[in-house]
Amino acid sequence: MVTSGGLVGVAGATQTGSTNAASQQADETAVNFSGTTSGGQTVVVDEVTLEEGGFVTIHDSSLGDGAVLGSVRGSSAYLEAGTYTNVTVHLDEPLSEDDTLFAMAHRDTDADRAYSFVSSNGETDGPYTSDGDIVMDSAEVTVSASVSMSDQPTDGDSVLVDRVELSEGGFVTMHDSTLLDGEVTGSVVGSSEYLEAGVHENVRVELDDSVTENDTLIPMPHRDTNDNEVYDFVEEDGAADGPFRTDEGGAVIDTAAVTVGTGASTTVADQNSGGYSVVVEETYLPEGGFVTMHDSTLADGAVFESIRGTSDYLEPGYHRNVVVHLDDELTADDSLFGMAHQDTNGNEAYDFPGSEGAEDGPYTVDGDIAMDDGEVTVSGAVDINAQSSDGRTVVIDSVELSEGGFVTVHDSTLLDGAVFDSVLGTSEYLEAGHHHDVEVTLDSPVSETQTLFGMAHEDTNDNETYDFVDSEGDADGPVTANGDIVMESAQVSVPASVSIADQSSEGETVVVEEVTLRDGGFVTIHDGSLLDGAVFDSVRGSSDYLEPGTHTDVEITLDTDYMDDGTVIAMPHTDSNSNEAYDFVETDGADDGPYVAASGPVVHAAALTVDGGDSMDDENGSDAQTTEETMSDGGNDEMNAGEDGTDDAESDGQPGFGVGLAVLAVLGSVLLLRRRI
Repeated sequence: MVTSGGLVGVAGATQTGSTNAASQQADETAVNFSGTTSGGQTVVVDEVTLEEGGFVTIHDSSLGDGAVLGSVRGSSAYLEAGTYTNVTVHLDEPLSEDDTLFAMAHRDTDADRAYSFVSSNGETDGPYTSDGDIVMDSAEVTVSASVSMSDQPTDGDSVLVDRVELSEGGFVTMHDSTLLDGEVTGSVVGSSEYLEAGVHENVRVELDDSVTENDTLIPMPHRDTNDNEVYDFVEEDGAADGPFRTDEGGAVIDTAAVTVGTGASTTVADQNSGGYSVVVEETYLPEGGFVTMHDSTLADGAVFESIRGTSDYLEPGYHRNVVVHLDDELTADDSLFGMAHQDTNGNEAYDFPGSEGAEDGPYTVDGDIAMDDGEVTVSGAVDINAQSSDGRTVVIDSVELSEGGFVTVHDSTLLDGAVFDSVLGTSEYLEAGHHHDVEVTLDSPVSETQTLFGMAHEDTNDNETYDFVDSEGDADGPVTANGDIVMESAQVSVPASVSIADQSSEGETVVVEEVTLRDGGFVTIHDGSLLDGAVFDSVRGSSDYLEPGTHTDVEITLDTDYMDDGTVIAMPHTDSNSNEAYDFVETDGADDGPYVAASGPVVHAAALTVDGGDSMDDENGSDAQTTEETMSDGGNDEMNAGEDGTDDAESDGQPGFGVGLAVLAVLGSVLLLRRRI
C-alpha cells in the first residue's frame, strides 16, 4: 500500500517498488548494465545514477541501425535524482530472442514524470549526455527464464514458488539436493502444470516424491520442447523438456530451504480495509484447513461470537496472501486474529461454530493456538497492478470501501502537488463493499507509459457524483487511514493509442485525428461488420507505413468506399515482418496484427456521414446506431459528436467493454486458428 500524509504531502515522495535508492546524492549521471538472463518480460539494470531525475530506458540492438524511437523496448518508472540499484524495467514488447540491449539514462524534460520520448517523436525526455556522448551501457541478454523461491515450511507434498518468468511456455520443476551430486533426472521430485509464457506468481508444485526431512530444494524452469504441454523430461531421460539455460550455459535455478514437521502458523500484518475483507500474509496448514478471523472480543472469551469470517478450504501446505471475506463486516478499527483451523471431519467445510467447537478446532503448537494478530484500520483499500492500456481505460484490480465512494486515477504529477490537474479519470459511484476489476475511463486519452495512482475517494455530499475537482477539494476528498491517503501505484504501459472523431466525407477517405505507435506500423479502418466477426472483410483501407511515434491528421484513402453513412473503427496495426507494407489481410492475420492492450486490441470508433449518402446500414451490414448500442451495452455513453465535431469529453464514441470483448474474441479466434494450422 502506497500512502501519504496528505495530498500536498505526496509532493516529492520517492516511489521505490522494484527500485532501491542506494543514495540520494547524484553527482554525475551514470549507468551500469551487465545484462545476463531474462525471461523476456523484464530486464534488471545493475545501477543508475540520475543527476536531475528521469528514467532508465531499455533500447534493443536496432538502436545501432539508427532506430532511435523504434528501438525502445521499455522504460522504468520515474526516478528522483539519486542512485538506484537493481532497477527492474518491465518491457512493453517482450524479448523473443537473445539481443544486445542498451540501458540509457533519459531526462524528464517536461517535468511530468511520464516517459514521453517516443510519443513526442523524440522532442521531450531525451537522453542524458556527458561530453557529447549519450550516457548508457550495453550488455548481451539471453532470453530464457528466471525463478525465485523463499525458504518455507512444507507438509512434504507441495511447495510454493514465489515467481517464475518464462520466455516461452513450459514448467517449473522441483529438484531435491541430489541434483548437486549429479542426479539430473533422479533429483526431480515434482513439476508444475504447464505454464504459458509470461510471469507467474505463487506457483504451487505438487511433489510426486514426498520430502520427508529438511532439505534444500531447487526450483528449475523447464521448456516444453515437444509442445505437448506435458512434462516429459524424466520419462524421456532428459531428451525432451530440458531446462532453460543461463547466458553461461547452466540451468536457470534458485534454491530454498524447506522445513518438514513444523507446526501450523499464520502471519497477519497491520493493514487498511474497507471492513469487508482481510489479507493474511502467509499461513502454513500441515493437514489443510482454514484461516479464521476473530475480532478482539476473542480476548474476552467470546470464542464463537468473535468470528468475523473464514477462508475457503486450503489444501495442506504453505499459502500466501489469503483473502478472508468477512461475513460480519467491521465498522470500527480493531485488532483481528488470524487463527489456523483444522478440517477435522475432512469435508472441506468450516464447521467450528456450527458444531460448537466439536469439529474443525484450531491448530496448536506446544499447547498454544496457532494464530497472529494485526491492527485493521477501517477506511478503504486499493489494489492496482502493472498493466498495458489502450490509453483510454485503466483497470483497478480491487477496491474496498467502508462507505460508498469512488476510485480515481491520478498521474504522477500528484507527487509534485498537482492535486486536481493530476486527475485523469474516476469510476462510477461504488457502493460500500468489495469491488473487482473496476474499469476507469480516462477523461483524456494518454499515450505515454507512466506510473499512475489508484486513489479511493469518499462521497462526502452523498450525491453519488464525483465532485472533488469541481469543488476544488471541498467535496469527495480522498479516503484516509491513520492520516494517510489510501492509494496505490502501478506502471501502465501504452503500446498504442488512437483517436478518431465523427466526420463527413465523400466516402473515399477517412481522417484519423491522432495515432501513437510504439514500434511503428499502420492505422487501419475497419467498418462496423468487424463486430459481427468479419475480421478481414471489414477492412476498408490502411495508412501508409508510419514510423514509431505520434502522427496527427492521418488521411487514409479507402480501398472500398462507403456509399452510405456508417461506422469507422480505427485500429493501429503492427509491422510484424518489418517490410513496411500492410500484410494483415493478405496473410490471413499471420502478419501485421493489431496492437493489443490488456483489454484487447486498441481501437476507437466514430460515425461517418457520407455527403449525399443515405442514413442507412452500410454495405457490410452494420450501422452507426447498432455500434452505438453495442458501446452503450458495454457501459459507455452513446456515440454523439460535440458541437465542434469531436467526441464529447473524449469518451463518447469509443468502444466500450462490449466492443472490446467482441473485437478481442473475433481476432483472438482467428489468430488461435492460425497457430493451430
